[in-house]
Amino acid sequence: MTLVHGEVDHGERAGRERELPPNGHAGRGGRPWATLTDCKEVLVVVHSTVYGQRLHDIYPLLGADLRVHVQFTVAPHAFNAGAAAHVRRLGGTVLPWEEAVRREFDLVLAAGSQGLEQLRGPLVRLPHGAGHIKLSPATAGDGPSTTGAGDGRTVAGLGPEYIVWNGQLVPTAYALAHKDERTELGRGCPEALPIAEVVGDGCYDRIAAALPARDRYRAALGLRPGERLVLVCSTWGSGSLFTRLDAVLPRLAAELPRRGYRTALLVHPNVAAAHGPWAVRSWATATARGAVTVLGPEEDWRPLLVAADFVIGDHGSVTLYGTMTGAPILLAEYPHRDVNPRSPGALLARTAPALSPAHPLTSQLTYAARRYRRAEYAAIAARISSEPGRFDRRMRRLLYRVLGLGEPAHVPEPPALPLPAPLWPSADGTGR
Repeated sequence: MTLVHGEVDHGERAGRERELPPNGHAGRGGRPWATLTDCKEVLVVVHSTVYGQRLHDIYPLLGADLRVHVQFTVAPHAFNAGAAAHVRRLGGTVLPWEEAVRREFDLVLAAGSQGLEQLRGPLVRLPHGAGHIKLSPATAGDGPSTTGAGDGRTVAGLGPEYIVWNGQLVPTAYALAHKDERTELGRGCPEALPIAEVVGDGCYDRIAAALPARDRYRAALGLRPGERLVLVCSTWGSGSLFTRLDAVLPRLAAELPRRGYRTALLVHPNVAAAHGPWAVRSWATATARGAVTVLGPEEDWRPLLVAADFVIGDHGSVTLYGTMTGAPILLAEYPHRDVNPRSPGALLARTAPALSPAHPLTSQLTYAARRYRRAEYAAIAARISSEPGRFDRRMRRLLYRVLGLGEPAHVPEPPALPLPAPLWPSADGTGR
């Protein structure tokens, strides 16, 4: 082989090109020099960091199969800042959106809806949160309401505006977490019922599996025996706890004893995508006067939830998942007009006490603990997934059916929630 200025000699290159298969490329997907030449091509659509995190539990179901090649693309979305960096942290290949819409795939996976009608290949949709809590934004010209609110709004993710394009269903299959969501889908978009499949909730299963090891997660975070962790969690938007940070965080700083309490703030990544991570951290740190640990948008929130002794939240998914843990919940903000009245989130709002500006914070935490009834919260948590512990098996079955492949000959073994890095390390650096 002759090298000219670091390039392959043209004659040698031509000879090698003649070695390609008769169809002109090795395998599908426009990868002529691929080592594995006959893979099913899977495209994961990451609309935002949150959607990418939501799909994270699916990757182990496909990643060990040499018959399957997974690529990622970042779809147009108002909150897609940080989505490409999220994929690169996974080690994934980011296919430009302009190229993704020109290619054909054997399976497309997404947790959002925007732009999916442009892609070619059977699409499997998942919800991007728990419980389908929120209603769609109110707009002029809405049709009859399916929520009982009387304003023409649908349940976010389950109305035709999320599933139908030009009169045609966009997904091939819609994977739902609970049978109640299938009923809700029938109200909002009955034509989608034939493609709905109840598979359970991956986050629910990971949290449930981690709860028996709660002490290990607490020790990994650096919590000492007897210390109480108050987890403050906010979703995004005008009805979120974040809009009241300047009222909630100063109280945590001023009223909670520094000895015996730790406080962490978890903010929905959409807030950082819209305003920038620096602005979110600056606002939170300034209002908390350094007394609250602020978590970044890429942090895995699930170990924090497993470790928490109290949750102060709003109508976001993390607060709802808190019903699984045994931690009393206080609601600092709840926009009832924007919540699906039949959702488990609405039931939580009728069950959990509301944070009051007129009473000491420590006495309110004590009140929440005293009024806490495990059975009431367990009933709410049971509405997150109607297939507890079965997400991996049911989801893999669905994916391989769409791919037209036989499943690998073993029960799916998803990894456990990893132990977190210490947030409050001790002087010797052990986190204990």
